[in-house]
Amino acid sequence: MAMMCENPCSTSVEAVKTLAEEMFRSTRASHDWEHTLRVYRLCEKIGVVEHADMEVLLIAACLHDIGRCYQDASNGLICHARKGEEMALPLIQTIPLSDRRKKNILHCIRAHRFRGDCAPETTEAKVLFDADKLDAIGAVGVARAFLFAGEVGARLHNASTDIEDTQPYTREDTGYREFKLKLSRIRERMLTEEGKRMAAGRHVFMVSFFDRFLKEHAGEM
Repeated sequence: MAMMCENPCSTSVEAVKTLAEEMFRSTRASHDWEHTLRVYRLCEKIGVVEHADMEVLLIAACLHDIGRCYQDASNGLICHARKGEEMALPLIQTIPLSDRRKKNILHCIRAHRFRGDCAPETTEAKVLFDADKLDAIGAVGVARAFLFAGEVGARLHNASTDIEDTQPYTREDTGYREFKLKLSRIRERMLTEEGKRMAAGRHVFMVSFFDRFLKEHAGEM
């Protein structure tokens, strides 16, 4: 069982939280500081249930998307999880934590990405992964999918296009494309029991929304 932090709002967590917020001044709205705060709050909820080391988890939550602006600027060529791990390394050096816990923070950041190449191995990494994915589904997830589509200049919907032949960061990168290629698969990828429980209701809502969206877009309703 992972160690619980008696005071999740420790001085270290608050210091990192303040520092991290400043790093989101120019990020796109779909992955801005508000997204990080939602993930942070989900980590607070899931982490307690899963007996996570809350100090490690919440620091990682604050830093998990600090590399996102680089991925967006490169149209996906730079992996924001890898970049975030690199950026976080010097930031956590002065935090009074053991090397093992610092290493865990970096692992959490590196392993949180759905399309990443690093699987979450620790309890904290699994909780962060689930919290980040929960914010990508449900009502908020639908809103973020269309928000991101607008950011990259995508159309509302490409009814006549084979989604498998479309490209990210283009006019083809619609909210529905994101649903079909990623969001619809998130529920089955959840790692913690609490995350799975929370994902169930969000998934049902999201599927229902996109079913109606397609019908309305086709003029059937």
